[in-house]
Amino acid sequence: MKLEVCVDNLESLHTAQAAGADRIELCSALGLGGLTPSCGFMQLAARHGRIPIYAMIRPRAGDFCFSDEEMALMEQDIAAARSAGLQGVVVGLLDENGRVPGDRLKRLVQAAGPLGVTFHRAIDLSSDWRADLETIIAAGCERILSSGQAASAESGLATLREMQARLAGRASLMPGAGVNEGNVLRILAESGAREMHMSGMGWRGSAMAGGVSMGSADDGRINVTDAGKIAAVRRLLG
Repeated sequence: MKLEVCVDNLESLHTAQAAGADRIELCSALGLGGLTPSCGFMQLAARHGRIPIYAMIRPRAGDFCFSDEEMALMEQDIAAARSAGLQGVVVGLLDENGRVPGDRLKRLVQAAGPLGVTFHRAIDLSSDWRADLETIIAAGCERILSSGQAASAESGLATLREMQARLAGRASLMPGAGVNEGNVLRILAESGAREMHMSGMGWRGSAMAGGVSMGSADDGRINVTDAGKIAAVRRLLG
């Protein structure tokens, strides 16, 4: 049973590793669903990583219908992940009709070269996920992250079961979204998956005595991985 943890800072990378993660999804801005990490973050993560690290390749928040310029940017970011020495990338894209564009996905997989490629939860917005599973497999992705087209993996269990059956070992299914100590065993048992994705998000206070708000967020509250949440799931997975 593999446990992947998504993180968006170095502190959380260290915490997730120590708490028992098997793989890291490296992001920036988890509050926006995860965006591409900076080159510096990729390089330092590779330096400190003791487990495989996959970089999220998502140039902006919002939908997954990317322009030609954004495609070029994603290819450059994939090159940065390769150069940093990471083990894989996480990609996802859809067209105007909510379908996975096979030719564009193949471009990203080819850009990754020897790196592993996970297709992320863009599949949960697909207008025909059954057909798009075949497109994703044909493009060469090794893994699909999904909540079963629901707000959480627990809510999407029926679809996750069908996804697992349709994949038939050709790619790995990794349920994610809302995974925690209380539901992880049910999700694994009912989906038939052998991998799990979670954030284990927590927070700590700022070391600063005071300050001003730079926007709508609380700048005195730092979002970090909660070691206890990760360790609790790790113990259940064995």
